Amino acid sequence: MTSLLIRNARIVDGSQDRPTDPMQIAIEDGKIKEVAASVSFAADEELDLSDLIVMPGLIDCHVHTIATTANLGENASLPSSLIAAKSARLMNDMLMRGFTTVRDLGGADRGLQQAVEEGYFAGPRLVICGKALSQTGGHTDYRGPYNNRNVDWYASQLGSMGRICDGLAEVQRAAREELKGGAQFIKVMADGGISSPSDPVGYLVFSVDELKAMVEIAKGFGTYVAGHLYADEAITRALDCGIECIEHGNLIADDTIARVAREGAVVVPTNITYDLLARRGAEFGLPPESVAKIEDVREAGLEKLEKLHAAGVTMGYGTDLLGGMQSEQSEEFTLRGRYLPADAVIRAATLDAAKVLRMEGELGALVAGAHADLIAVNGNPLENLDLLTGQGQHIPLIMKGGIAVKH
Repeated sequence: MTSLLIRNARIVDGSQDRPTDPMQIAIEDGKIKEVAASVSFAADEELDLSDLIVMPGLIDCHVHTIATTANLGENASLPSSLIAAKSARLMNDMLMRGFTTVRDLGGADRGLQQAVEEGYFAGPRLVICGKALSQTGGHTDYRGPYNNRNVDWYASQLGSMGRICDGLAEVQRAAREELKGGAQFIKVMADGGISSPSDPVGYLVFSVDELKAMVEIAKGFGTYVAGHLYADEAITRALDCGIECIEHGNLIADDTIARVAREGAVVVPTNITYDLLARRGAEFGLPPESVAKIEDVREAGLEKLEKLHAAGVTMGYGTDLLGGMQSEQSEEFTLRGRYLPADAVIRAATLDAAKVLRMEGELGALVAGAHADLIAVNGNPLENLDLLTGQGQHIPLIMKGGIAVKH
């Protein structure tokens, strides 16, 4: 049994526009035992953080830990052993930026998750969906018009974000297999996307019955479906089918925003990826046909941030970066900060991110019973979001499960 008492922690978690008064945080066996202005706790060790701002460990709600290049067709063809090794480095870098939890939206499997849990390499807590579900010619079908390779191959490749399933029986089987394999939720490619060759943005993927079947299976398992969605028609159709987590959402209409708020669905914008893909996508291997799609969604996504915020929609922090661009993971803070108040931007990576993951009280907050995941920052991010950017240079302390992984 190990214990730690953190003294004089001025906490910023996005719940208010100023740090708290100095608080004491009692930690025992990797969990927070108590947070109060004064605590009576005999700890093995004490740490005074009066010179720093203390925050919950950051959460990125939309990553692809296996995306080692922006050319996802090429990535799917790489040996799984090589993907695992490269993924280990990507996840360690995420942790060193202060992200103590990430939700993988397609590709990472139970093996990678277990490797982190058992300490074979350092990385954030990993929340997984296994392979995203897509249809022939949909997002994550990387074959192109002249390639008729058997699609079953994708399901067995660690470097493939998705698997192809057509028809109700295949969809049901695929969803059940992913949950059996350790998926904590289901991801569906319910719209066209940027990084695959045959699916324009706004392409309605899967039938209504297929989408409803995924939702039924997920709910029966006690979880949810997250949908890759851009176009408003695709979003409204997904909501009709019971999909409650909207990934991207760039082209959502105003009346649909109101519906999302009313029904309590959540949205995970990923604006940094379009900004970087527009500027550097080709450099990092994004095919020309994918580069051409970016402007369809780039500006619209930024314009929707203020409207989603004003409507009271819960938004998670997401990045969706690929390959070498993953080093820019923290730049989403600055990008969102141009449109939203700093406390709202921070909340998207803490309290609201935990809502998206359905792990409130466990992550994203410094409260009794939560995992002792926290970071300490040189300066106040409410006044300067740039303190959270880069490679963690302004974050001298990173703690995951009560253990300092950077100090």
